[in-house]
Amino acid sequence: MTITYTLKELPNVAKQIITDAGTGIISFDAAMGVGKTTLIKEICRQLGVQDTISSPTYALVNEYKSDDGPVYHFDFYRINDEEEAYHIGFEEYLDLGAWVFIEWPEKISNILPEDIIRIKIDLIEDGKRVLSYY
Repeated sequence: MTITYTLKELPNVAKQIITDAGTGIISFDAAMGVGKTTLIKEICRQLGVQDTISSPTYALVNEYKSDDGPVYHFDFYRINDEEEAYHIGFEEYLDLGAWVFIEWPEKISNILPEDIIRIKIDLIEDGKRVLSYY
């Protein structure tokens, strides 16, 4: 599916992703500053997260409480290799049946399950974004 949107339309985009995904593991692929964390924040809000939502760039993972249980938000921008993901127990998070959001998935591509939802975001004219997922 492909969606073109502005930041004003982000709540509807987040709702659509939640509806289509059900629950699960979602990777977010986009250049720096295109809106990965912004989209994840809105998805979390739509899931009922009341916690402060921020990028876990230095912590690697943040845990939030939603209406349906925990949500895990990973940011692998600063890791040097997949071994670092193993050291924080990344694979164990995948088996929890919770929402798992992954920024910079290309850093751990060899350990991602094949059945995840992959979202790609590109910035286009006038501040619009085009989001594709499969």
